[in-house]
Amino acid sequence: MKLKVLYFARLRERLGVAEETVELPDGLGMVAMLLDVLRARGDVWTEELAAGKNFRVAVNQDMAGMEAPIEDSDEVAIFPPVTGG
Repeated sequence: MKLKVLYFARLRERLGVAEETVELPDGLGMVAMLLDVLRARGDVWTEELAAGKNFRVAVNQDMAGMEAPIEDSDEVAIFPPVTGG
């Protein structure tokens, strides 16, 4: 399964990538599983995407929780919460 993953704001800066195509093995069809794969890269990936860190996820431009399903060709965006002023 191939996904387009987008990173915004602090995450884009810290991870050093704005977007990428991520290929997941069959059977990894939830947001939490994608994040596990990304964290397994180690270093800054583990730190920035840790369970206690404050970030949000959207699948195909809809806010999504950790249990949200993902499918082949989905777009997943990961970004810090946005505040208004």
